[in-house]
Amino acid sequence: MFVVRFLEKIGQVFISFLMAIGEITVFSYRSLSAGIRPPYYWKQIAQQSLQIGYFSLPVVGMTALFVGVAMALQCYLGFSEFTAETAIPSVVMIAMTRELGPVLTALMVAGRLGASMTAEIGTMMVTEQIDALTTLSVNSHKYLVFPRLLTGSLLLPFLVFVDDIIGILGGYLTGVYYLGFNSSNYIHNTFSSMSSQDVISGLIKGVVFGFTICLMGCYHGYSSQGGAEGVGRATTNSVVASSIMILLLDCILTFVLF
Repeated sequence: MFVVRFLEKIGQVFISFLMAIGEITVFSYRSLSAGIRPPYYWKQIAQQSLQIGYFSLPVVGMTALFVGVAMALQCYLGFSEFTAETAIPSVVMIAMTRELGPVLTALMVAGRLGASMTAEIGTMMVTEQIDALTTLSVNSHKYLVFPRLLTGSLLLPFLVFVDDIIGILGGYLTGVYYLGFNSSNYIHNTFSSMSSQDVISGLIKGVVFGFTICLMGCYHGYSSQGGAEGVGRATTNSVVASSIMILLLDCILTFVLF
């Protein structure tokens, strides 16, 4: 009997997982299919562009700077044992453009923006504002979800690019002004090891991560039930789901791109 109950639990979890994937797929299809047809809500798109792009720059920039500084220091401590200090610029550049830039940017935006999206849409759901939009013949997926999916997919690569630049700059400042590297040699070693594939792969990850963050935020917002407590629970689930999906998709994209 114990084995049967155990297998039943596993089956229930697996079925729930498949149902969630199906619901998210249908939700994505409804939002994208509604959004590509006119009319377009340009004001919503502009507002979301400010929220996702402009207002995320400070936290993304500070994160990249601190990570670039810390990484240069850690690389120096490790590479100095093998007299391989000249590899530090290359390692900082490759790590920032391929992995740390896209992943850290996505995680910071998920924590800042994914929670905000879920709370906003969840509050509208439990207070029946979304039902009011439907009553006014406004497609809520077109008005609320599609602008977020579009701007998230387009602007997160921009944030990743800024993150790469600031992170590499942090490594440069640490290497030149703290570790005593020659400035021209550091710059030469950085750009000599840079390839277009490194940068492009990070930007592709940014597109996928941006879409995923906004999708998880909007989906969990629409799934909110039970008043303020339900909105809080949905917000937590959104951030957790976004973070897990970012790391999972990063592994998959790394295998595909490299």
